[in-house]
Amino acid sequence: MIYLQLFLNFLKIGVVSFGGGYGMIPLIQETVISNGWLTQEEILNFIAVSESTPGPIAINMATFIGSSQGGILGSFIATLGIVLPSFIIILIIATLAKNLMKFAGVKATLNGIRPTIVGMIFATFVTMFISTIFGIKTIESVFSFDWKGLVIFAIVAIIAIVYKHFRKKSISPILLIVLSGGMGMLMYCGLF
Repeated sequence: MIYLQLFLNFLKIGVVSFGGGYGMIPLIQETVISNGWLTQEEILNFIAVSESTPGPIAINMATFIGSSQGGILGSFIATLGIVLPSFIIILIIATLAKNLMKFAGVKATLNGIRPTIVGMIFATFVTMFISTIFGIKTIESVFSFDWKGLVIFAIVAIIAIVYKHFRKKSISPILLIVLSGGMGMLMYCGLF
């Protein structure tokens, strides 16, 4: 039963999501919480691990969530569910792309979807920032300021801005993830 639930839920997410993995995070979060598979805290941990492992974040999240609920078979089924719609849609688009893009309606639809995707990604950032830095995960949550998390965020942001200013190009996101992980180990293991 859990395998069918995993497949159908992640298939639904794969069908209705646009904008890549970051656009899928709010849908994955809502689905996982409504099914009672994970808590908000566990989802934040899954997002962090999914972002720091190779591959698209939504596929990594589906794999990890599937594994937590149904083992290896669960991870395979959840991953298949989230990947299958995109695979089929890309196959169709690849065969019809030249013909579709000449229609004004297709261009208008894609232009209309773009701001929504940006809004979903921004909402994910705000939600993660508030829950990580201020400890507010639900309406009933008690405010608990995490100054260590804010210091790590500020240092990483300053490094990225200074690097871009002087080098005229963006710093590698992988380097920023490794740097923030290292600072997290130092600060949260009691060294600071």
